[in-house]
Amino acid sequence: MVLVVLWHWIDTLALADAEKKAVAHLDAVKVAASIAVGGGGLFVLYLAARRQRTQELELDARHSELAQHDRAQEDIRHDAEARRVTDLYAKSSEQLGSDKAPVRLAGMYALERLGQDNPHQRLTVINLLCAYLRMPFTNPVDDPGEEAAEAVRAEHHNRVQEREVRLSAQGILITHLRPGDDLDNPVDTFWPDISLNLTGAHLIDLIFARVRVGYAWFDKATFDGNTSFYGSTFTSGAQFTSAIFGGWSQFSEAMFAGHAIFSKAIFKQKALFERATFARLGQFVETQLDEGASFDKALITHRSSGSLPSTWPSGWRASEEHEVAEGRDGTWHRLEPCPD
Repeated sequence: MVLVVLWHWIDTLALADAEKKAVAHLDAVKVAASIAVGGGGLFVLYLAARRQRTQELELDARHSELAQHDRAQEDIRHDAEARRVTDLYAKSSEQLGSDKAPVRLAGMYALERLGQDNPHQRLTVINLLCAYLRMPFTNPVDDPGEEAAEAVRAEHHNRVQEREVRLSAQGILITHLRPGDDLDNPVDTFWPDISLNLTGAHLIDLIFARVRVGYAWFDKATFDGNTSFYGSTFTSGAQFTSAIFGGWSQFSEAMFAGHAIFSKAIFKQKALFERATFARLGQFVETQLDEGASFDKALITHRSSGSLPSTWPSGWRASEEHEVAEGRDGTWHRLEPCPD
């Protein structure tokens, strides 16, 4: 088309010299050829661009399909893991109800592994162990001997085994409530932000030394044997209302960041609260201390705790002198002995 137009245009020119007209026709052919080649190049570029765009769209579609597939696979894995955790929890919980002590133990340790591997399940595991310890229990007495009736010996055997199961449950709690010496880098087995409900629980030789818990309920709990909360921290508070401590009780260097309620508790042997810290309300109303208690160098605060004042056992009072406690706000006093 370009060549025809140029050829016709040259013919309309008044060129008398035939040689010049031939040269013009030749130039027209060259121009037309150049335009044709250029147009073909543009067309080739257009095709290449279309092909690249098509490939990009296909690649984007493929990436979208792969991403969707990956999400689907992740959902499948998540659902499978959730089912596995649920099945393991259900099986372990069922084992706790077995009449065979080894099966109950297996269920407890399976729950412990579940909590260690799945942090979001830890509070559930702790609550289940606490519920187990709240179940009624009678501590075994002396071995009845071979001359006793078979039923009596069987009952004694079952109680001994149940005591071992309970000691194991207590041991699991202790293991996962101790952060170690460095709070900024606690041990891997520590489960933070845990509160305990052991109301009415029957606990045996409980050594909860250096544990760290949120709030702890031990109201009406029975502590058989000796009990230690030495150096432990209750970040939200603790209640021991009407609890019974059968042996000596150790709360020295314990930290009660919230209320510490021991009203109507019974301590059958010596109770030690030496160098303990009571950051808020301390209540020892009608507390029975059969062999007395020591609050030597215990630290208390007079920070307002509402309408209830702190009440300390007979023979102890807040000193008149106050001091600054390192790393703590407020006005602090020491407990000191006083005449009854």
